[in-house]
Amino acid sequence: MKFKIFILAFLFSFYHLCLFAQGEKKLLISITNTSSENFLQQVISIPWKNIISKYPLIDTSYFRVVNVKTKKEIPFQLEYAGKSAIQNLLIQADVQPKSFLKIYIQKGQPSTVVSKTFCRYVPERKDDFAWENDKIAFRMYGKALEGTKEDAYGIDVWVKRTDKLVLNERFKRGEYHIDHGDGMDYYHVGHSLGAGNMAPYVNDSIWYSKNYEQWRVLDNGPLRSTFELSYGAWDVAGRMVKATKKISLDAGSQLNRVEVNYSYTGSDSLSVVAGIIKRKEKGTMLLDELQGIMGYWEPAHGTDGTTGTGCIFLSPVVNMKVTGLQLLTQLSAPGNAGLIYYTGAAWDKATVITNAEDWFRYLQSFRAKILNPLKIKME
Repeated sequence: MKFKIFILAFLFSFYHLCLFAQGEKKLLISITNTSSENFLQQVISIPWKNIISKYPLIDTSYFRVVNVKTKKEIPFQLEYAGKSAIQNLLIQADVQPKSFLKIYIQKGQPSTVVSKTFCRYVPERKDDFAWENDKIAFRMYGKALEGTKEDAYGIDVWVKRTDKLVLNERFKRGEYHIDHGDGMDYYHVGHSLGAGNMAPYVNDSIWYSKNYEQWRVLDNGPLRSTFELSYGAWDVAGRMVKATKKISLDAGSQLNRVEVNYSYTGSDSLSVVAGIIKRKEKGTMLLDELQGIMGYWEPAHGTDGTTGTGCIFLSPVVNMKVTGLQLLTQLSAPGNAGLIYYTGAAWDKATVITNAEDWFRYLQSFRAKILNPLKIKME
């Protein structure tokens, strides 16, 4: 009888121990950098389905991400990518070359994460769509500006020298061309692709679309903002083409990830170009067809400083060339499938990237990180 009581007591204790262990469960994740690149303040994407498979009872409103070594909390974002269910867990952390980072996901009230990215439709400024992170800002032009003397076709750059989000304040002030201590808008786009926009290229001509017609925000910070712009059909050498452009900007990054989807009939592919406007004064260029890097360090814009712009292409490059107006990279866009590339800018007055050598090195390092992504393992 005593033996039976002992067994029951043991089972009861074991049962409660299991419940306690389940309540205190931690999911250990190892993030390894096998490259020689330094992943500093990198936004790292961890598939949510992988987390759920190991931690099915996770409470999405009550968990923390912790650095195993330092015991410090790591900022995170739940990415939906425009869907109703969570797609990825985004964290921002450092991973040194040839090293690894171990993190725990565990129960607990997470700290508030300061937003480092932001995007929005700006109806009060003629249908602009603007976006920024803690490094740089951009905008695209909408229908209200179409056909006016202010109209432009490319991506505009708003330089920054603060890690704070400034778009709303700048639009409210309306003094875009004055530096109030946080940067300004002195970048000129005009009838060009600006800072890395893309358009069809047929018969040695760029076939610019009209301005975007619809917009949709897929995620809006704090670590990644993603939105989609849709363009109505326009004539490209006798055939009608439509386009959508999905743009993502991560905290800490100078470059956007751009996914362009062209819809058309008549062939299996469409010739396109991405372009960077060139200034009249002498600047410094990098045209590396083999590596798929197009970079430009502009001449100084008076006392406003100097802007660097650049693009990185993962698809095979047909050719790169320089015209009187812009630097161009030609590629082939598959029908009804996304073409992904990266484009962005930097400003010397932000005091991080201050010359052409720094900027081109940044582009080369960025490409190396894309090709050698961090390896994630659930433990």
